[in-house]
Amino acid sequence: MSDERRFFRGFGVPFTQMFKRVVTEQYPDVKTPVRPRYHGRHQLNRHPDGLEKCVGCELCAWACPADAIYVEGADNTESERFSPGERYGRVYQINYLRCIFCGLCIEACPTRALTMTNEYELADDNRQDLIYEKKDLLGPLLPGMAAPPHAMVPGTTETDYYLGKVTGAVAVQIGEVEARRAGTWTGPAADDEEVTA
Repeated sequence: MSDERRFFRGFGVPFTQMFKRVVTEQYPDVKTPVRPRYHGRHQLNRHPDGLEKCVGCELCAWACPADAIYVEGADNTESERFSPGERYGRVYQINYLRCIFCGLCIEACPTRALTMTNEYELADDNRQDLIYEKKDLLGPLLPGMAAPPHAMVPGTTETDYYLGKVTGAVAVQIGEVEARRAGTWTGPAADDEEVTA
């Protein structure tokens, strides 16, 4: 191939691109949806009654290739129960300065406590704010959930929780009990009903 032909062939690509319409993303104003399986910010999930799914096993921290996760487990007691098992994650931190969003921590979690959301806006002007604590990672309390610590749903075991037998209807019972104890219950009045857990 001659030099002249090579020259014009090389300029052919930019020349054809000059006449194409430019597509500009209006990112801060218009956020385009991401794919459903996008790996974004992590979330610690809860059972339907509000107890945490994390049992403090630290498998996610061991699986993390970037050493971005720190977990410190502690034992549950009957007076202070945060998860249905024997243990719970007392300290849970994810350092997003290190995280590579690979999802290996999600695969390692035996209770499906850790999942990844579609949230991708994690930029900050302070490095300390990119280390997310447990309070930042916990999923929101939905209707019928009560903030831990509280007892398990009456008549259930930890196996029932892990098999998914504790449903929203059962969870509403424990949420109602906790709300009555706190004096914030707005539902129907109980006729000489004793509030027990």
